[in-house]
Amino acid sequence: MNLYTLGKTGITVPQNAFGALPIQRVSQETAVHLLREAYKGGMRFFDTARAYSDSEVKMGAAFNDEFRESLGITREDYYIASKTQAVTPDKFWEDLETTLNNLKTDYLDIYQFHCVQKCFRPGDGTGMYEAMVEAKEQGKIKHIGITAHLIGVAEEIVESGLYETLQFPFSYLATEREIRLVEATAKVDMGFIAMKGLSGGLLTNSEACMAYLSGYPVLPIWGIQREEELRQWLSFFERDAEMTDEIRAFIEEDRKNLMGDFCRGCGYCAPCTVDIQINNCARMSQLIRRAPSENFLSEEWQGLMGKIEECIDCGVCKPRCPYGLDIPTLLRKNLADYKEILSGKVKI
Repeated sequence: MNLYTLGKTGITVPQNAFGALPIQRVSQETAVHLLREAYKGGMRFFDTARAYSDSEVKMGAAFNDEFRESLGITREDYYIASKTQAVTPDKFWEDLETTLNNLKTDYLDIYQFHCVQKCFRPGDGTGMYEAMVEAKEQGKIKHIGITAHLIGVAEEIVESGLYETLQFPFSYLATEREIRLVEATAKVDMGFIAMKGLSGGLLTNSEACMAYLSGYPVLPIWGIQREEELRQWLSFFERDAEMTDEIRAFIEEDRKNLMGDFCRGCGYCAPCTVDIQINNCARMSQLIRRAPSENFLSEEWQGLMGKIEECIDCGVCKPRCPYGLDIPTLLRKNLADYKEILSGKVKI
């Protein structure tokens, strides 16, 4: 297993980390089990966010004093990163105190501005960057990070030189521009935390995903909510994922099938004015082919897909999409395909 150092932070961990967004969907018992097994299996970096409902609370329960004592470890033996979507200093401080309380820790290794639409800078009038600096001076955070989905914003962040880490989507569907972004962070000694290494669940070959990301100076955080998923990622502590000719060919074929306008399922478009479940309905064509399941043809799913016909083209979702997708058009395209599948005209 490769080790990766997150730039100027000096944080050095295995290139195989835990993304805790999905544990908000499971019970606390399951979440605690997954997090503890991840640590025992070799993972040392854990990423969560104030926006992930009770994810922080579950992580705090997992890495409590009892757990550390049972393994003879201290808080310094693992790293926790969290995030705030605050846009005012008052909300920033409120979020930080809530996060520290939820995680039952005195400090965060990395605190990140979450899914920003612009690069916060000192003196920009928001007071946000100054709040981060003050939190660091107080010892409540050790390093200042930021996350983005918009490539232009991410490039501006790197050029600013203000942040120690950048979190950005990166998978084997990456464009040349996104690869250059990774290279740019390495040149300025900025840590790169790679989110969405599975592109919202559309990429299902863990060997190919790990082999690809292992070839870049990034720290992938895998979204985990099931035991079998965790076992897949932990298996790479026992063996390296090698970029073979077979895997290279598989990736190239997958890129041909998926590159372009497709929904990554991030959910930032929500809520929908008429309650369409956009993050799944807008990618049904891929989901139903890449993970064939009769469940997708159930009455429940037919009802969810049918909601697309209620779209009023209000346009609220479009500016929220980090990838600039024409969501109403994409939804209708998926619905038309879904109806063809239901009628038997298209086989999956």
